[in-house]
Amino acid sequence: MADAEVGDEQHQEDPSVSRLLHRVTALLGHEAGLFLPSGTMANAVAVLVHCRAGDEVIAHESSHLVNFEAGGPAALAGAMVRTLAGESGLFDGEAVRNAVRPANRYDLPRSRLLVVEQTANLGGGTVWPIGQMTDVVATARQFGLVAHMDGARLLNASTASGLAPSQYARLFDSVYLDFTKGLGAPVGAVLVGSKALVEQAWFWKQRLGGSMRQAGVLAAACLYALDHHVARLSEDHDNARRLAARLEALAEIRVEPVRSNMVFLDVSGTGLDANQFNDKLRAYGIRMSVQGRYRLRAVTHLDISQEDIDTCIDAIIACIASR
Repeated sequence: MADAEVGDEQHQEDPSVSRLLHRVTALLGHEAGLFLPSGTMANAVAVLVHCRAGDEVIAHESSHLVNFEAGGPAALAGAMVRTLAGESGLFDGEAVRNAVRPANRYDLPRSRLLVVEQTANLGGGTVWPIGQMTDVVATARQFGLVAHMDGARLLNASTASGLAPSQYARLFDSVYLDFTKGLGAPVGAVLVGSKALVEQAWFWKQRLGGSMRQAGVLAAACLYALDHHVARLSEDHDNARRLAARLEALAEIRVEPVRSNMVFLDVSGTGLDANQFNDKLRAYGIRMSVQGRYRLRAVTHLDISQEDIDTCIDAIIACIASR
């Protein structure tokens, strides 16, 4: 990062940012790209480009867009969100069909945008099957909707499925890839789409404060991640399975199926709720995220080794014993 070649990103003169955008657009099979500070801003910009005030977004009820973006679609775009239920963070074409509002100029909002999250975070890190994803997007297009992928962990999905990222990404009008998740960069996301879409997105990037100057220092970390941290994502998936297998041997813990680099566990059998159990883990230098009264999420990443998994198991056993 310190050695990055830099320029004025706001005037599209930063060579490191340009290299990153070229890499990501080629990787995802789209025409143009936009460098942004975060994935949340990428989702916000996508909604702002695709929707007008009063439009309706269709997304899963557990999606990041709904639960972790401070009401961005409503606050920034004036867009409503119609949420869909579905096992493991997924839904099907029939659910989309049932959610689309009929054309009505009197009293119904306009269904405008379908959002799919890959992998489905709160769904257990579930990877959308390509056939199911194709079906939901095709159904949306039958009704004139546009489609956006929240691809925060798209490369985890590709690692798990063996499919190229572009096979998923080309289905959508816009896609973003996050570099601060499994790829391990400190800052950055890239939103891709057509040249016309990215031109519109630049307006919102500026308005939201996402335009930068010598952003090459940040892009350099993302380029490093593409060179060094993609192939190793399988290690995170292996470590997640290792953690789950060890946890399944504990009678007090229930573990959800592992699909990628996330392990969700139910600690109700310990007599403690998720916050209480997490507080006990902190004494051992371990923190998970609380996702429900008894549900905890553990995420494996490049800073977690096999030895760390064993340390975590020992700490969990100690917490159960001391409850």
